[in-house]
Amino acid sequence: MRRFIRENSLTLAFGLAFLLALLGQALAGWADFNDQLAVDGLQRIGFPAYLASSDFGVDVAENWQSEYLQFFLFIFATVWLLQRGSPESKELHKAGTETDAEQRTGRHADADSPRWAATAGWRGGVYSRSLGIVMALLFLLSWLAQSISGTAAHDEQQLRDLQDPIAWHQYVTSADFWSRTLQNWQSEFLAVASMAILSVYLRQRGSPESKPVGAPHDATGVEG
Repeated sequence: MRRFIRENSLTLAFGLAFLLALLGQALAGWADFNDQLAVDGLQRIGFPAYLASSDFGVDVAENWQSEYLQFFLFIFATVWLLQRGSPESKELHKAGTETDAEQRTGRHADADSPRWAATAGWRGGVYSRSLGIVMALLFLLSWLAQSISGTAAHDEQQLRDLQDPIAWHQYVTSADFWSRTLQNWQSEFLAVASMAILSVYLRQRGSPESKPVGAPHDATGVEG
């Protein structure tokens, strides 16, 4: 067990942090939601009811979709786009999908390579892009969840204000939907751009997200 925890500590630590943050968000959101209900003269709801509500769903989904969009775009963009001196970039001469020999696919696969890495045809092609594909699917699913739960939350507020609800296709073209969406996207894009350029000149000893402390600023694709 100790060995398992050590070898998976990065995933386990961030997974635990995620659960704690999600619980904290749920508790704070529940309190805020009930405060709003009290202002509107409505009955407060219990914690399980809040977890099943569209308000909680849209708040969670809108954050998830922006995070998965960031990773999806970063994974695909870094195939071709480069940043001289950044460990977040490949070496400058390796732009593109690289050769089968460099990627150890097909007949160049090693004995311990994943089975699909040595497979030709569509399975090998899909596996060679599987990380980006899964991130794209998670982004689309969470964005869909945001739009559906956002429509329900918006319509619930409309009914409280004695106004007509709107359909899903109207909500996804509304200012409320795009305000929620773009305020998350811009922060993700800023974070990626900041990481790419700041890691050219700054260091974090021992981190694979940083170059070695003594590496020159123009060293590209080098991890600490």
